[in-house]
Formats: sequence, structure tokens, C-alpha cells
Amino acid sequence: MPRAESAFPSVLNRRDKGGKRRRKEPVKEEASAGFLDRLRTLLFGFVLFLSGSAAIIFQVLWIRQLSLVVGIEVYSITIAISAFFAGLAAGGAIFGHLVDRWSRPLLLYALLEIGIALASVVATIALAHSAEPFITIQTHAGLLAWVLPFLLVGAPAFLMGGTLPVAIRSQTLGRRQIAQAGGWVYAANTAGGIAGALSSSFVFLPWLGVRGTALAAGALNLGAASLVLILVRRASMSSPEAAKEKVRTASPPSKSRVALALYAIAGGIALGYEVVWSQTMPQFMSTRVFAFSLVLATYLAGLVVGSALYARFSHKIRDTWGVFGFLISAAGLVAQFEITLLTLCQLRVQIEAGDLVYAVAGNEFARMCTHFLVASLGIVFVPTVLLGAAFPAVLRLTAGVEHAGRDAGTVLAVNTAGGIAGTLLTGFLLVPTLGLVRTLSVLAIAAATVGALVVLLGLSVSGKLRLAVCVVALIAVAGAIFTPPDRLARLLLTTRGGGNLIFYQESGGGTVAVADQRSGDNVFRRLYIQGVSNSGDAMPSLRYMRLQAMLPLIIHHGETQSALVIGFGTGITAGAVLHYPGLQRRVCVELLPAVVRAGDLFPENYKAGSDPRMQLRIGDGRQELLRTAERYDLITLEPPPPSAEGVVNLYSTDFYKLAGRRLEFNGLFAQWLPLTTQNDKDTQSLVRSFLDVFPYATLWTTEMHEMLLVGSYSPIELDTTQIARRFAQSSVSTTLQTVGISSPAALMATWVTGREGLERYASNVRPVTDDDPRIEYASWVRPKEITSTLPKLLALRTEPPLIGGDDVLRAEVARQRDSLWDFYAGGIAAYDGDREQWTQAMQRVMASDDKNPYYLWLLGSAR
Repeated sequence: MPRAESAFPSVLNRRDKGGKRRRKEPVKEEASAGFLDRLRTLLFGFVLFLSGSAAIIFQVLWIRQLSLVVGIEVYSITIAISAFFAGLAAGGAIFGHLVDRWSRPLLLYALLEIGIALASVVATIALAHSAEPFITIQTHAGLLAWVLPFLLVGAPAFLMGGTLPVAIRSQTLGRRQIAQAGGWVYAANTAGGIAGALSSSFVFLPWLGVRGTALAAGALNLGAASLVLILVRRASMSSPEAAKEKVRTASPPSKSRVALALYAIAGGIALGYEVVWSQTMPQFMSTRVFAFSLVLATYLAGLVVGSALYARFSHKIRDTWGVFGFLISAAGLVAQFEITLLTLCQLRVQIEAGDLVYAVAGNEFARMCTHFLVASLGIVFVPTVLLGAAFPAVLRLTAGVEHAGRDAGTVLAVNTAGGIAGTLLTGFLLVPTLGLVRTLSVLAIAAATVGALVVLLGLSVSGKLRLAVCVVALIAVAGAIFTPPDRLARLLLTTRGGGNLIFYQESGGGTVAVADQRSGDNVFRRLYIQGVSNSGDAMPSLRYMRLQAMLPLIIHHGETQSALVIGFGTGITAGAVLHYPGLQRRVCVELLPAVVRAGDLFPENYKAGSDPRMQLRIGDGRQELLRTAERYDLITLEPPPPSAEGVVNLYSTDFYKLAGRRLEFNGLFAQWLPLTTQNDKDTQSLVRSFLDVFPYATLWTTEMHEMLLVGSYSPIELDTTQIARRFAQSSVSTTLQTVGISSPAALMATWVTGREGLERYASNVRPVTDDDPRIEYASWVRPKEITSTLPKLLALRTEPPLIGGDDVLRAEVARQRDSLWDFYAGGIAAYDGDREQWTQAMQRVMASDDKNPYYLWLLGSAR
């Protein structure tokens, strides 16, 4: 509303004494001033957008880098991320108090943005070199090591935490209501966060890598600072006294401390939802980084919509306490029911939406992103709209214009502190103890309790809202009682081709399930981690996992005494190591304890999970190599596919260099190379990263869909006499014959090529590195991509460099290779739908080797 002193002259001056209309200069000036105010508001909104975008980009970078420093073990990452939130909370509280003493808060805001840019880029670069110092300090000083990541992440986060209260203070000087100003600032800043969540995964990291992305985010902060300095200069020129005006408003309610305490609890509950969603949604989406980015963007979009809606209609809300209580309790109920009432029909909607986009765009990547977006909208969006509206509501209850910075900073600080507690409590205690469904029910009941306390303790709450909150609480309790705790487990199996679920366990690190399933005439068991298949004991899986260990042990140029397996999985690779005689030390590192427990259900692993000869260590494989100086004759690993989020840490040149330092003289490093989880160009990048570390590199085919890279710092020689002697050991020959490797010749027939061939395949591509984790951000796999990748790799084949051996052996190796290559040709024909070529190829295979269990299994599966 215009001030009286500006409106009054415009009325008086409408006509002069003679009745003639006079010029309306004051009205024009007022209109011009209004336009400039709106322009400044829009410009500052863009500043907040840039700042929010940069903040989320840095958060994404630091979470990625912290996984390299402290490991990807869930508790370590949770503790490390708490440093980020602790910095936000401290910055919000301290700068909130400080800004109320500044006559020009925009200048402080500009200084904060400059500080964020510098501190964040420095932190990003420092984190890239912090893994070894962290392990060293941890070895000698224990918990003191955590000071390093806390300082590196907490320092820039401290400055970030100051931006919102400073921004809110600057806007309340323009006579906005605190709820309106806070809601608008929060919405604009969080909208930038959406852009940051999407651009970091879809644009910056794939194109620029980690350091380039950090510099781009820093440029956004500096751009925001530059725009604010322009606003500061314009404001001082046009209205030098504007900042000194004092606006009188009513004092905050006497019960503001109650509202703050309850909002802190609500913050913990909200972050608890995020923990549960992060474990639940990948089971019905994907472990790809794009899925997580879209979920995060949806989460932030809900906050934007909620806070913007409340800011828009805040002047019409009279019962603030009642609305605040209802928002918190309703968010919990919706979050609970969107998971517990999830049905197969809803999941089909996701698939159909993706199919519709594919029909229009013809792009597999667009189809999958649509799938992820629809899933996240259906589960995350509505609760976060309600939570987003709660922020300006609690500002209205607790903050006043006179101390807008202090009060807004306090609100943000207590909410963030509550979020830290909620994250730790949910991830460390509730989920491991109660499971995901019951944890969500507990959070919903807790939210309803907070809502009930708000309406009971608040001032002038309407009877309708009190009744509504009580009804929400009763429904939340009923939902907790009547929802079966294995709800997600049952739904998981329905979406994964059916079968019989024989193991299911939920933990803070993810869900682990084992199911009996069928393929054609064959029955097998499959391991699911986070709803994603991580192999099983079907014949193809059994074959490549046994070769993953046995092949490098047999061809090793020397007497092997030690072996390290990174990733237990089904335990079949570890079991093969267990079955190889002569080893004095066998070590296996697995991230999730539940995976080891599930291993008891796979008899083909020779009880690797309980055999005292196997040292099982729970933890991150990369951290294991950093933490100990132990050296091994063989390091072999079969992690999840490299495109899954975080797994690229075990496929980069930096990891290979680290692993190479733990190899004995003549030691071998064996890396699983799946062909169906990435496009051909991405497979070339994986091979390039391997070649950049190991001067002696070889490629072997372990199964039609998988290959094996074996590297060393010493020449890899195929001594036929030594190979035959090792193969002849009963435990070795029995282990391999059951998967179709019937002789030393059959083993050597899996050779594809050496370094020369691999160089031709990957000569012109960029490698996968910690700074350029390109495979994690690769586009979705094209349909039947194996029909492109496999022929290219087989075309590299050379004769195996055998040392010794007579013509009979060489002829047998050639025969075995021809059979294997015919089998692969038949498989490619099957993918292409060429039944005639498939039939001819299978006839040649059966004529050559009609008792091979691997060939027979797949022929039975095809039937």
C-alpha cells in the first residue's frame, strides 16, 4: 500500500484553481519507483537462484569426494555429511545475529558469496588429496582424523549458512512481512537448488569433471556477488537513508521458543523421510546417479512450491499455529501412505509414462528419466510441498522484522540441527532396528505428535484445525498397525519377475534380498541389493565369477600365496579363492554385513562366508587398500556395474594406481568388465583407464556378457606346463569343469588379446578418473548394445602367447576357441532375431562340445 505522504499530493494536484487538470508528476514518480523496486526484487531473486544452484552443486561434489576420503560405508558418509549441515546451522545462527547490526545487509551478502566461492573451490581441491592424510591421522590419532573432513566441508558450509538470514534481513528492510520475505527468499534460493541438482549430474560433471564443475559453481557465486554489488551501489545512490529506516512491528509471540523446539523436531523428522526415501526408491527406480538427481530435484521443487504458496497467501492466514501444526502432521501422513500404499499399478504408471516419452522422442535416456521423475513425483513431491510451507509459517510465529536476520538464522539453525539428529537417529538406529516401513510409520506418528503439540500449545488455534490434526494422528497410528513390515519385500519380488523370496533384510546401507527364480528349464538364486540384481548362481554367473579368481591364479607367473577379493556378493568368487590350494592368506572385503549373511544361501560359494580360512572384513574396498600396507599376489574384484552411483570409485585410474601399490612382485590385478551395463564408448573408457596404469594388460572372455581384464607391472606369460600342473589339482579342476572349463586348453581358449589389441580398441577415448568419473554419468545403455560391443572386442583376438606346449595342445586350444566363438556368434544372432543363424551356430557348437554344462544351460534357458 502506498504511504500517505506520497499518495496525498497526487490527489491535491489533480486540478488547479481554474479547474484545469495538472500534471501528475508524483504519480509517475511513484510508478517509476514501483517498477524499479520490482526490477530490484527480480534481480535479487536471480541472485538467490544462482547462490542456491552453486550450493547444491558443491554439496553434490563434496558427497562424491567424501566417499573417496572416508569410504562409501553408510555410517561414515552420514557422519561426514553432518559436517556440512553443522556448518550451515552455525553459519545461520552467527550471521543471523551479525546482520541485524549492519546498515547495508546486501554488502554482507556479497562478501559471503565471494567467500563461499573461494572457500568451496579450495575445499574441493583439498578433498581430492585428503584420503591418505585422513587414513594416516586415523591410524595414529583415531577420531581426530574426522577434524579434517569436518573443517574442509564445514568451513564453506558455514558461509553458506549465513546467506539465507542475511537475504531475509535485506528483504524485510523493504517492509515485507517476515513470512512473506522468508518464503520468497527460501523459494528463490531452493529453486536454484533444483537447477544445481540437475545441472551437476546432467551437464557439469559429465562435461567438466569434478574440478571444472567446482570452478563453474564458484563462478556462479561470484556472479551472484557481482549482481548484489550493483544493487548495493544503486540503492546507495537512490536512497542513502533507506537502510536506516526503522520499521515497527509487533514483538514475536511469547511461545516462539516452543515453536522453535517443535520445528527442530520437525526438521529431524523431515531428514528422516529423506533417509528412508533414499533406501526405498532405488528398489523401484535405479541406482543410477540420474535417478538420485531427479529425486533430489523433486524434493527441492516441493519445498519451492510450498514456501512460495505460503508466502503468496500468508496475509490471508490468521490461524498460523493451526496451519503450522497441520502442515507438519499431514506431511508425515502423506509420506507414510505413499510408501505403504504403493502398488504395482502405480509402478506401471511410471513405466507407461516412460514408454510414452520414448514413443515421442525415441530416446532411451529420456524414457528412463521420465520413469524416475514420475516415481519421485508420486512419492516425494506432496510431503515436501507441506514441509516447504512450514518454513515461512514458523518464521511468522518466531521472527520479527526488527531482528529478522537473528530470528531467521535461529530458525534455520535449529531446523538444521534437528535434521542432523534425525539423519543419525534414522540411519543408525531406526532403519537397522525396525526396517523401512516401520521406520516411516514411526516418523509419521512423530510428525502427528509434533502437530498435536503445536495445536495444543499454540495461541488461538481453531477447533477445525485441532480436529484435523487429531484425525491425522489417528490415521497415522492405524496405518502403522495395519501395514505389514514386509510390504516392500513383497512388492520388490513382484516387480522382478516373481519367484520365491527366501531372504530380505533392510539396513541403513541398503536392502538385501535373495530369491529363487526360473529361466526356461533352469532354477537359480539371485541376489538383489537396493532392488538391483547383483548376480546369482545361474550358470553364466557361476562361470564368470569362478574364472574371476581361478584364471589369474592359474596363469600367475610364480607361486601365489595371498589373494584379496573386493566385494563378497554371492560369495562365489571368494569361494573360488578358498578352493585354490597353496594360498596362505585369503582376504575378502564387503561393504554390507547383510550381503555376507545372505551368502549362506548360495551353496556354490563353498561356505566362503563362514570358512575360518577366509578373513572377512566389513568396509569399503578402496579404504581397505589405503588403510593397510598388506600386499597380495592377486587382487580381484567384482563390484556392482560401473554405472551405479559411487561404484566408479572402483573403476578409475586412481583406484588402479592404489591397487597396484598393494601388489607383490609379479602380482596380478583382475577387473570384471561387464558388457551389457554401458555403451561401447563407455567400455572403451573403462579399458583406457586400465591401460593407463598397467603396462601389461590382457583381455579374457569369461562369459558371453562379461569379460575380464588382467593387468600387471610384470610381463604376463602363459606357461603351458605350469598351467597344466595347476589345473590338474582336483579342487581346481572340479571347480572349473562344472562351469564348462574342462581342460587347460579350454581355459587358455578364453584369451582374447593383449595390450596391442586393447590399445587399438581404446586409443582415442578419455579414461575414467576420480576427477572425471564419466562412466557414472554415461547415457542409458542402448537396446542390444552387446551386439555392437562384443563383436568389436572379439575382432581384437590374437593367438594366446603360449610358452611351451606341443602341436596337439595348440590344436585343442584352437578347437575350443572356435566352439566358444561359434557360441557367441549364435548368441548375437539370437539378439538380432536371426533364428536360422542361431540354429546353425548351435549345431556346430553341439557337434564340437555337446557335454559342456555352460552351453547346455543356456540352450535350456532359451527353451
